[in-house]
Amino acid sequence: MAAAPRRSAPAKAKSAIPQVSWREPRPAPVVLVSGPEEVCAERAIAGIRDYLRAEDPSLEVTDVRADDYAAGTLLGVSSPSLFGEPRLVRIGGVEKASDTFLLEALAYLEHPQEGATIVLRHNGASVRGKKLLDAVRAGQGSGIEIPCLAIKRDSDKYDFAAGEFSAARKRIAPTALRALVSAFSDDVTELAAACQQLISDVAGDIDDRIVERYYGGRVETSAFTVADTAIAGRYGDALIALRHALASGADPVPLVAAVAMKVRTMARVAGSRESSGALAARLGMKDWQVDRARRDLVGWSQTTLGMAIHAVARADSEVKGASRDPVFALERMITVIATRTPFGD
Repeated sequence: MAAAPRRSAPAKAKSAIPQVSWREPRPAPVVLVSGPEEVCAERAIAGIRDYLRAEDPSLEVTDVRADDYAAGTLLGVSSPSLFGEPRLVRIGGVEKASDTFLLEALAYLEHPQEGATIVLRHNGASVRGKKLLDAVRAGQGSGIEIPCLAIKRDSDKYDFAAGEFSAARKRIAPTALRALVSAFSDDVTELAAACQQLISDVAGDIDDRIVERYYGGRVETSAFTVADTAIAGRYGDALIALRHALASGADPVPLVAAVAMKVRTMARVAGSRESSGALAARLGMKDWQVDRARRDLVGWSQTTLGMAIHAVARADSEVKGASRDPVFALERMITVIATRTPFGD
């Protein structure tokens, strides 16, 4: 019997709307932010907000979840208000959209509201909402698309990091840039954070010495590994990770910064009963960051969290010159956080 012919995957329809770089976003009646790279998507959406707010500070910003959608919401938040302020509606989770949302979004494309900018975020994790995406790409709603393709290859990561410094008009030596990308080759989010930290912390040009000082031990042991094990209460593992990082050449300053970032996020999320999507939108975070912080908060109380914040602030001061023994300052911080008890001094 002859073998059945193989079915080839259907080709993606060619987009009829402009494709815009996530580094240079601009508003349109409908903006489709597509693709899996969340760092780029966040930058694009924030850029659209800043663009519109610069044009009119009275901009009304509304966040909507396509997967937890109440009928009539889209038309309600996009319709002109009494004073006619411009509206920005950011819609997340389109890859998990409800049937109700998809029907209303398709209807909206037929009659977009004047003065409204609708941003649709679809991460490509599913084919859900394909009819809506096809309609936007076909030109319905006078839209544009901002592709946020996955950054996987080393060359893509190098270009991404180079773009971070170029956008900030900051010079970094090519060898320093390669070292930085190598240190964060497994996580674009952390690479972006590292670039931004250097951009904000370093006054002049960035060379190999500065990257080595901040992130020299990152390839061997992640600062976030130290932070994660301490926050999880794994005291022994946290001390081992800390000592390994220091032995590998890690500088105390970024080690404290990694712990501080996670503790700060926990503090922002603590006590809130909002949904992950709503809280993330309000705090300018991602859903998964809220979910991770809530997992990290298991077993923590307001008292122990306050103790951790105090320990991090003290360590930050000491590793930046207030103490002659930055290693002891680090170990004391890790001890307080991992044991959730005051240090014996």
